[in-house]
Amino acid sequence: MAPRVQFYHNAENPLALACELASKAYASGRKVALRAPDAALARQLDQLLWTFEQQAFVPHVMAGTPLATETAVVIGHAESPTEWPHTEILFNLADDVPPGYERFRMVVEIVGPSEAHKQPARARWMHYKQKDLPLQAFDAIRREAL
Repeated sequence: MAPRVQFYHNAENPLALACELASKAYASGRKVALRAPDAALARQLDQLLWTFEQQAFVPHVMAGTPLATETAVVIGHAESPTEWPHTEILFNLADDVPPGYERFRMVVEIVGPSEAHKQPARARWMHYKQKDLPLQAFDAIRREAL
């Protein structure tokens, strides 16, 4: 089954939006893969998941660790090939099309407000469109479909 693809455009803080969406997915019983552009942002994402909401606990680990298969939220990054233990939802914060995205039920692309974020996002949109995947676009600020 081909994945559904959602784009959240104009995210003022892509990491914070990723944490919020991952927390909601976890709260509804879903397993999540978070893909950062690099190791430094993956570590920031890890730290932010501990602190972004005082009343929420989102269990998470870095990809490749012994508990990854047992943990609902797994963080990886584009600099290192990641074998994701879950295939439910992939949140992509990197500029490229995630390798192996086809295995996921849903891919969520989070796009920042700058042209440097938008250009690669347009290429990813065209890639998914050429694959005839169902696409949805949302405004990250207003949280409504475009």
